[in-house]
Amino acid sequence: MRRLITATSFLFLFSSALFAAPIYKWVDEKGVTHFGSEPPSQRNVESVSTKSFQPKLPEKTAQQAEADNATIDAKEQSTIDREVRKQVAEETAALKKYCTEARYNLSQLENNPRVLADVDGKPTRLTEEERQARISELQNSIKERCTTTRK
Repeated sequence: MRRLITATSFLFLFSSALFAAPIYKWVDEKGVTHFGSEPPSQRNVESVSTKSFQPKLPEKTAQQAEADNATIDAKEQSTIDREVRKQVAEETAALKKYCTEARYNLSQLENNPRVLADVDGKPTRLTEEERQARISELQNSIKERCTTTRK
């Protein structure tokens, strides 16, 4: 019941323009313009439209169009900057992780003369020559890649 009353109220509210009486415009003998819902019988009467309208918006000037384009370009550039910063952060995190693991492996190789390595899926003890070769490989890799990365 409540919904019916609400719907009916909105219907009457928004349809009031349909029930509005026409408005007339006329000029009397003194030159005064009058408006009313009932025209006088002996006057020249003009009907007035009561429909509202939206005036056309003026077209944009070249400066306004240029300013709009600059705003769009700035938004696009900020999106690109955000993506680049995200990519750089991911690459920095991956490099930091690699350097941490490489330093850990280097310390294990330097401090343990008996090291097991995974070779073809089987744990195998490294010979001293293999251990020294891996130590030099890790040192070179750390020197090349991890000079700017802290521990």
